[in-house]
Amino acid sequence: MPVPPARPERLRPALRDPATRRELVWLLRHATGGFGVGFLAVLAPFSAVRDLTFPLWWWAIPPGYASPSLGFWVVREWTGVPAVVALGLAWAVVTVLLGPPAARRQLRVNRRLLLAAEADLALRVAELTRTRAAALDAHAAELRRIERSLHDGAQNRLVATTVLLGAARRSLATRGPDAADRLLGQAQDAAELALGELRAVVRSILPPVLADRGLAGAVHGLAAASPVPCTTEVDVPERSPASVEATVYYAVAEALTNVARHSGATRVHVVVRRTGDRLRFRVEDDGVGGAAERAGSGLAGMRGRMEAMDGTWGLTSPAGGPTVVEGEVPCGS
Repeated sequence: MPVPPARPERLRPALRDPATRRELVWLLRHATGGFGVGFLAVLAPFSAVRDLTFPLWWWAIPPGYASPSLGFWVVREWTGVPAVVALGLAWAVVTVLLGPPAARRQLRVNRRLLLAAEADLALRVAELTRTRAAALDAHAAELRRIERSLHDGAQNRLVATTVLLGAARRSLATRGPDAADRLLGQAQDAAELALGELRAVVRSILPPVLADRGLAGAVHGLAAASPVPCTTEVDVPERSPASVEATVYYAVAEALTNVARHSGATRVHVVVRRTGDRLRFRVEDDGVGGAAERAGSGLAGMRGRMEAMDGTWGLTSPAGGPTVVEGEVPCGS
């Protein structure tokens, strides 16, 4: 079950926190109006019972001490008792007519101020449910991509290698070593192509460059391989979790791929920076713009990856450019 984020420890950030502000407002309301409602809820029924039963016991009180609940006067004769009973009836009316509405109003105020945190948590659960579904969809799409890459690429190459090796064996017995040698050379070429495609698939699952050189080195490698001239600003002083680095790496790689294929840009600039516990990236090109997120597109997949990591993602691409893709993910302290 998700838990609310930790409250800020410093005064100014704590005062800017919505939950802290709601609790301060509740404290002020409860210390003023809430105190009055609570005092009325105790005083009114107690005073009603005390004054209504006054005729039964006032005579047993020492002279000079038999006073009603408000204590404004002292009852010395029976003629003063009806006034005390009338006061008790007034307290009873206050208890019946004003007590419940005041309590309900106080309850509404408390619910509005204190249950807002539960509403925030419910929204958080709904958001996590949505991003979890998006993460599962992205995972399924990634498995389908890997399956297609293996089936259409490496598997076909290996089948061709097997066929060529079989043909080479038959040629060695019937057509001589020269024909077999030629077929063996073709089989070797096919095996090398299959090996290269297998390596490409493995790199697409988790690039080794991330483990070897970190996110900074991986981003520089993407910039160097980009067909569009690319400049970078990378400020990542410490390593982040592998899943976070992989998410940002794939987002930058997808953005650069889109720039090369669709933007018509002459330059692109990549910024990756860690600020506190957030890892941010920004990819901006000077292309024609007009990029749009569509279901099943690389941009939609990028959003799914970012949101699955509890991150945010944004696209700005007016007609005529520039196109800016940016996002951030939490990476711990």
